[in-house]
Amino acid sequence: MGKVPEITDRYSEAGVSIDRANKLIDLIRPYINRTFKPGVISDIGGYSGLFSLRNLDDVEEPVLVASSDGVGTKLKIAFMMDKHDTVGIDLVAMCVNDILVQGARPLFMLDYLAMGKLDTDKAAQIIKGICKGCELANCSLIGGETAEMPSMYKNGEYDLAGFVVGIVDNKKIIDGSDISVGNQLIGIRSSGLHSNGYSLVRKIFFEELKMDVEDYVAEFGRTLGEELLEPTKIYVKVIETLKKDFHIHGIVHITGGGFLENIPRILPKRCKAVIKRAAWEPHPVFKLLQRVGKISETEMMRVFNNGIGMILVVNKDEVEEIIERIKAMEEIAYHIGWIETREEGEKPVQFIE
Repeated sequence: MGKVPEITDRYSEAGVSIDRANKLIDLIRPYINRTFKPGVISDIGGYSGLFSLRNLDDVEEPVLVASSDGVGTKLKIAFMMDKHDTVGIDLVAMCVNDILVQGARPLFMLDYLAMGKLDTDKAAQIIKGICKGCELANCSLIGGETAEMPSMYKNGEYDLAGFVVGIVDNKKIIDGSDISVGNQLIGIRSSGLHSNGYSLVRKIFFEELKMDVEDYVAEFGRTLGEELLEPTKIYVKVIETLKKDFHIHGIVHITGGGFLENIPRILPKRCKAVIKRAAWEPHPVFKLLQRVGKISETEMMRVFNNGIGMILVVNKDEVEEIIERIKAMEEIAYHIGWIETREEGEKPVQFIE
């Protein structure tokens, strides 16, 4: 008989450990299982995730809606603080909030986490946050990829991306096509910066002002790092509840591009949005950024959400009731403007005091 070859682990020598990946699956399995809802017909660890549409009998003409996103350079704040249990919520929020504007409800999500060297405890924190976000969004985490990529990322750093699939009845797609003059705008408050504009945020606070994440900021009532890591708000519950009783003509997710780039995405060419700037008070972080960073009002409105995470376009006679309904869900909303006729040469978004 020939000699049995000696078992080696050259892959581990190269920086990739299959054993660490298996340990991670055992750590995260309980959190992922809590996100499973009717429709999930696969377990984690397979080649792909399976989700059945059999039980969606309330959708007559099903249309799948998908979105992919990441957390951006907000991850740098997590690295600086060595706190990784909230960026997963940001990831889910950035994906699901984008499909909500079409009237879709989230079904399931996949995540992609890449590290130079797999730190199982850190990865478990991240994925636990993703699972928390999925529970808030009422969607299931049915799979994903955790990649160990030596030399691709600095020690302690990683990248994070996600992909969500939702469903909407073809007859109930919200695309802004029936927005008309006289419709009113309701802004739903954000939780803070969400996950946009962090390259500028980091430049102002850390490069120009030489601040540290542990610095206490009186305006925030907490440290700078705690403020900057505040998770992005997930609006699934609010939007799903309102859709049942009110006609929503359009929804705007105030994400990258702020007011100036996102509102025109849903407006018919004949319409413009008039925003009453004094209708709400931005969070202190926006005021501080604008003051110390010497940012113009126009740039603030093009980069940040300024305290408004979602805008609803609704009928005039339903404004008060919708705001009260949102308040009953322990969220804050404001009547921030209306729709007017857009004359030739006018910009699609106009701000007034």
